[in-house]
Parts: sequence; structure tokens; C-alpha cells
Amino acid sequence: MWQLAIAFSVVTLMYSYARGADLTPQAINTATFSEWDQTPTGPDPFIIRVQVLLDRARFSPGVIDGILGDNLKEAVGTFEELNGLHAEGQIDGRFWTALQRDAAPALTTYTITAADQNKHYVRKIPKDFGKMAKMKWLGYSGPRQMLAERFHMDEHLLARLNPRADFTKPGTKIVVGAVERSPGAKVARIVVEREAGRVLAFDEGDRLVAAYPATIGSTEMPTPSGSYRVKGVARKPPYSYNPEKNFQQGHNTKPLELPPGPKNPVGLVWIDLSKPTYGIHGTPDPALVGKTQSHGCVRLTNWDAMDLASLIKPGVPVEFR
Repeated sequence: MWQLAIAFSVVTLMYSYARGADLTPQAINTATFSEWDQTPTGPDPFIIRVQVLLDRARFSPGVIDGILGDNLKEAVGTFEELNGLHAEGQIDGRFWTALQRDAAPALTTYTITAADQNKHYVRKIPKDFGKMAKMKWLGYSGPRQMLAERFHMDEHLLARLNPRADFTKPGTKIVVGAVERSPGAKVARIVVEREAGRVLAFDEGDRLVAAYPATIGSTEMPTPSGSYRVKGVARKPPYSYNPEKNFQQGHNTKPLELPPGPKNPVGLVWIDLSKPTYGIHGTPDPALVGKTQSHGCVRLTNWDAMDLASLIKPGVPVEFR
């Protein structure tokens, strides 16, 4: 049933993009709460601005798509909680006053480079692990998909903001989310909240410095309880599949080694935990983070997983609750 629900959501989102607001960089960069249309038929300029500002502040809303979804509401609630507001996940005037202390533009321009065309793109990623194991790299389908993820954006929104752009041509200027995050404080402890579906990171003064939406566990393979520690970080890791230790995928009954890449089952980074076979990692499907179940591990978007990895070191405690 969840496959059908996801398919319906994708169709609905694509329909919304076809009939949504007239999105321009000016409209998005100047969007305010007082002018917000709270009954949009598609991506909304104000919501895009809110998502970018929260993303920059490390209250990650997941994929920036201009839609007021559950991940955004969770990020809003966490921001409100930290700022002493009513943590209800509702966008209101007090929330907007606090958020817009960051007055920098939500969108910026980026010039596509020759290096962007040399990322070893893959025409199609098979779903079967056995077929994946025969490949050398599990990469993006093309530069547009790669750039959407680099700037934390939904690919359809990126295309709509740049309707005449040739993403395959170096020198092309495109409009993207201004999502560069400032250097963050080192993380002293991590909390994984299963019910809320989020990962919280705290510094040595026990101040919340980052919050990320997460896909956490499943009924068949629940995420563990208790406290563990970070053992280490692997970037661009291969993925070792063992049905006896992990789960059964398709008809693959023997161990397999899947190559690295952003479309690898664990994405671009693996944060290894002291509990065997468990970790915090990226994902090949950022739009599904927080909306589906994992196989027991903690799944973040690739950019959030890489951000968290840059702020930690081995030995950092990780509490599941």
C-alpha cells in the first residue's frame, strides 16, 4: 500500500507544479508572512523562502520543494522550541519574526561548470541488489539531478525555476537555493527521536545546533533503544549486503558488495555506530526521508548526513529514545 501512496504523492506533486504560483527569484526572495497565500495549489514562494532559511540554520526541512509538508512542520516546531515560542509547528507572525533575522536572499545564481558534466552519470539504477552489485558506480542520472541534490532542492522545482536552462552546458547560469551553511559547532551528543522522526545534535554546552528529519526503523526491523557511540565515518562507502544479518532483498540470498555512489542504499556517507550493522547514513531517495520506513538504521538526506558527519568525531554518544 505504501508504494501506491508514494506514487499518488508524486503524481499530486507533479500536478501541483504544473498549476502552482508564478515563481520568480524576486517573488521568493521578498516573500513575507503577511502576504502568504495559505491555500496554494502548488509550490509557494513564501514556503520556499522559509525552507531555505531553516535549512541554512540547520533546522533541516528535508527537500526544498515549496510545499508545507510534515518535515517542514517538524522543522518549524523545533525552531520554535529553541526560540522559546509555542512549539506547535505552525507558521505564524512570531515564528517569522524570529526566522527572518537571517535577511540574506533565499535564492542565488550558480554557473554550471565543465566539472559538473563529468560526474559519471548513470542512465538507470536497477532496484535489484544483484544487478547493482555488477555496476561500478551508483550515480546520478544527470547534471540536473546532481545539482538539485547539491542545493537541497526538489528536481521538479529546480526545473521550474530554470525553464529554459540547459543543465548539460557549461557556462549556463541557473537559479538555486542559497543553502550554504556556516561552519557549525562540534557535536558532543546525538539524540535520535523515533516517534518524531528526527535527529538532534547538541554541542558541549548542550545547546541544540542541528535538527534533521529522518527515516527511522520499521516494524520488522525496529531501530534499537538505548545509548551507543559513533565508531567512525565512511564517505562514499560501498554497501555490504548480507541477508542473514540485514534483510531479504528480492531473490538475493547471498552476500553482495554494492559499489559506492549517491544512489547507493546508504547514500554518500555512513556514520558507524557501536551497535553492529547499525548506522546513520544518507539515502538515494531524499524526497522519501521521513515518509517511509528504513531497515532499522537512521536515514537522512545525503546533504544532512554529510553535514552531521562533518560535525562529529568517534566517541560521540548517540541516544535512541
